Amino acid sequence: MLPTRFYFDNAFDQLFGNEGSKMMNCDIYEKDNTYHVEMDLPGFKKDEIKIECNKGNLVITAEKSSSEEDKDEDKKYLRRERVYGKYSRSFYLGDIKEDAIEAKFDNGTLTISIPKIDENENKKLIDIK
Repeated sequence: MLPTRFYFDNAFDQLFGNEGSKMMNCDIYEKDNTYHVEMDLPGFKKDEIKIECNKGNLVITAEKSSSEEDKDEDKKYLRRERVYGKYSRSFYLGDIKEDAIEAKFDNGTLTISIPKIDENENKKLIDIK
């Protein structure tokens, strides 16, 4: 089951806006003691995407610089819909095995597998003296 904080992240996005979420649609699901993130990043290249994880927080950043075409001063755009800039999404997933995270990027879709720490792994038996 996803941590409660995960559900509040979406509420904050709705209240305060999150430009990255418009560009970075994703699904997160749990299967076989692993979280799976599938994120649409059409038009991005693998080297324009960065994934960081720290203390259960997963941060995905994608940055697209304006193209070389923009340096042509004689060019006058009639319509410009392609977007450039830096976009970021973050999710709190709780106790995860940060050193075992796997990611792949194929055909505009980023797929991340994040193994959860078994509840029994964190338990420490304390001897009573």
